[in-house]
Amino acid sequence: MRSIRIKVATVTLPLRSSHSTPIAVPPRTLDSQALLGPRGEVWIAHQGQLYRLRVTAQGKLILTK
Repeated sequence: MRSIRIKVATVTLPLRSSHSTPIAVPPRTLDSQALLGPRGEVWIAHQGQLYRLRVTAQGKLILTK
């Protein structure tokens, strides 16, 4: 299995309000325990591929293909 590291960043999108001022839209945040469940892993289908996101023994997240 191959490991993939993911870096998450905050994105500011130039959405228009009635005053034409850009509005910062934070990325959606999920609690890792809610996402991974009691088994500590979840399978993600992305563009026809399956990826496994799991928590390691050291408490870190790892995504593998």
